[in-house]
Amino acid sequence: MGEYRIVLLRHGESVGNANNYHQGQYDFPLTDRGRRQVHLLLDRWVKEEKRFDQVIASPLARARETAEIIAAGLNLPLEFDDDWMERNTGALQGLPEDTAKILYPAPDFFSPFDSIVGNGEGDWELYLRAGRALLMLLRRPAGSYLVVSHGGLLNQVICAILETAHHANRNGAHFRFNNTAFATFIYRFEEHRWEVCGINDAMHLNGENAKNDR
Repeated sequence: MGEYRIVLLRHGESVGNANNYHQGQYDFPLTDRGRRQVHLLLDRWVKEEKRFDQVIASPLARARETAEIIAAGLNLPLEFDDDWMERNTGALQGLPEDTAKILYPAPDFFSPFDSIVGNGEGDWELYLRAGRALLMLLRRPAGSYLVVSHGGLLNQVICAILETAHHANRNGAHFRFNNTAFATFIYRFEEHRWEVCGINDAMHLNGENAKNDR
């Protein structure tokens, strides 16, 4: 019971981001630029005297390294949880975007219940996993939590928080997360009340471009 302050952070730029690959759960590491982005964020949070009780992260390399840098720099406990991994995008994972468009052209219509290219997680399946990750977070003691994850999964977490419906062909709301951008929420348990304090905060990047997850 009590108040939760939750910061949802997307990882720094990865090799997959930089080279236009579909990532999903393919384990691309950070680029040197991605590491610089993470250190810029760390410097900002040190100056702001940012404090968290716990860091929880996806175990995929790009999120893991991002979390390790932040946790070490702020002297925070860190744990990894598979529920915070990026969407499994099936046969698209690890493919260059141009190749994927040729091998697996997008269908004219797909619903939130459809899988992605074989065994990939559709929107509804990913939403359920995101909801489970959020539920388990809120079963922890009230406090301040940093979650380091991925753009696709974090979008579904925000959909769960805001109770946003899914649409066919992935129409509807989408929440931007640049590399090392973060969203901040406060949840008051006794009132079941969410407060949105910010989304896609990347002021530490000083206008540096960053690519979205694929």
